[in-house]
Amino acid sequence: TPMMIKSTPEGARDYVVPSRIHNGKFYALPQSPQIYKQLTMIAGFDRYIQLARCFRDEDLRADRQPEFTQIDLEMSFVDCDDIMNMAEGFISKLMKETINIDVPEHLPRMTFADAMNKYGSDKPDTRFDMLIEDISAWADKTDFVVFKNAIADGGAVKAIVAKNCADVYTRKKIDKLTETAKGIGAKGLAYIRWSDEQPNCSFNKFLKEGELDELLSILDAHQGDVVFIVSDKTRKALTIMGALRLTVAKELDIIPQGKWNYLWITEMPFFEMDEETGEWAAAHHPFTMPMEESIQYLDTDKSKVKAQAFDLVLNGTELSSGSMRITDTELQTKMFELLGMGKEEIDAKFGFLVDAYQYAAPPHGGMGIGLDRLAMLICGADSLRDVVAFPKVQNASELMSGAPSTIDDVQLDELGIDVKEIEKDAE
Repeated sequence: TPMMIKSTPEGARDYVVPSRIHNGKFYALPQSPQIYKQLTMIAGFDRYIQLARCFRDEDLRADRQPEFTQIDLEMSFVDCDDIMNMAEGFISKLMKETINIDVPEHLPRMTFADAMNKYGSDKPDTRFDMLIEDISAWADKTDFVVFKNAIADGGAVKAIVAKNCADVYTRKKIDKLTETAKGIGAKGLAYIRWSDEQPNCSFNKFLKEGELDELLSILDAHQGDVVFIVSDKTRKALTIMGALRLTVAKELDIIPQGKWNYLWITEMPFFEMDEETGEWAAAHHPFTMPMEESIQYLDTDKSKVKAQAFDLVLNGTELSSGSMRITDTELQTKMFELLGMGKEEIDAKFGFLVDAYQYAAPPHGGMGIGLDRLAMLICGADSLRDVVAFPKVQNASELMSGAPSTIDDVQLDELGIDVKEIEKDAE
């Protein structure tokens, strides 16, 4: 599929390429071959696979580069199970032939809701326990206003129990963890440290007799354990606890090495709500098919709309996203409208795809497996930079050649481009 394509909204910012021949117009480097592989299905080619180069102008992390390779595929006359079953066979063969690891032929599955409620993440690391517990019902009966106010605002109180580490988590270390929690959005971090015969509870003075013992019983906490508690909007509290769960596990060095916990995340929400503003936003690219039974709620209750989508996760790292695609012109147009696009914008950006649907599209779906991330995990590397030749660094520059660089005025004139200086603090 082409490397210079039309710029269409797909989530991240595009890398754009100016056209000399078509003055004032720009190509985009593909964030994925999404539209082209769907057009291939509509054209009658029922199987597609490509080692696709993808480009996304987004902030870099250890597991993210601005350009990457994915094992990209699309299939017609299938459902989500067919795609996942095919991928499982590939993963099993790959792991056996590269590092002689036996992976189950059928990988475990977990719903998005369970992943968030138990692990505080849509890409959970299941190699260790320390699951998140909801203690809202208990907290609402206490007189501790911090907990009660969070619940009254529609939020929740969440806890994790770190086993046998009371001697490790001194007051000083807990204070440091509290600062970490605040750095990721927490208002504070309540705790119970049970190092001696009597547990030390940071909010004990707000509890009535017997309430602390009741909580410890609910959490199955014992002497030697430490309990960490966060209260906030439900999604925010879960996300914070999910991040703290990983931080604590790393500090305690309890994440087992040599385990390969592949996991499918299913029943993904179609929309995500910003708990601060109450606004709904699409959680997937606009070509994702909703579950048939939830289409009726698109206009009335977006919280009930689920996507025919799935993610493949390995040891807490997302390797792949996949979904079934919309094949109906009216539904596809409606999806664009839900993203705030008017008819003129839809025609300008996606008219060619909407028109193609009119010739009938087979049911189809696909996925893309991140080859770079897979190589990073198989090699036991900590960063994509360890498995990519000439990688980009944190500021998206390539150190060997010095890219990106300026170009001379002749090239700029040919393209009809004037460069405007942008102040750093204005970015």
